[in-house]
Amino acid sequence: MGLLAKSSVADLEAAWQGLSEPPSYDFLRAPETGLAQVRARAGGTGLRFNLGEMTMTRCVVRLRDGTSGYAYVAGRNRRHAELAAALDALLQDPAHRDHLQATVLQPLVEKLQVLRQRRAAKVAATQVDFFTLARGE
Repeated sequence: MGLLAKSSVADLEAAWQGLSEPPSYDFLRAPETGLAQVRARAGGTGLRFNLGEMTMTRCVVRLRDGTSGYAYVAGRNRRHAELAAALDALLQDPAHRDHLQATVLQPLVEKLQVLRQRRAAKVAATQVDFFTLARGE
């Protein structure tokens, strides 16, 4: 679910269109946008505090065979939540799981790794090394 939520809607749309027979589904909960409270910890390990709110979109679908799929995505993109929920439902079916792992999830993992590496390289390029000079007195 996290991988589908972090992927771009364009990648999910391409994966959905790439299915030989995209299944039909009904909405149990149509895509809806709302706010979620984000909590953090002081220093990463300290006391929790309310950092703020973020916009999220959620969706729940049910395939014709009764399998349900769920999605919570950051932002307001309703289509992203819908596609993520539909793919989540398909991934729960053992008949589709292996094929989707190879054709949808693995390419998404690789793409996200490349994006993380690019972001890390960009951050590393701006890193400043601070050092202390000792006076020779």
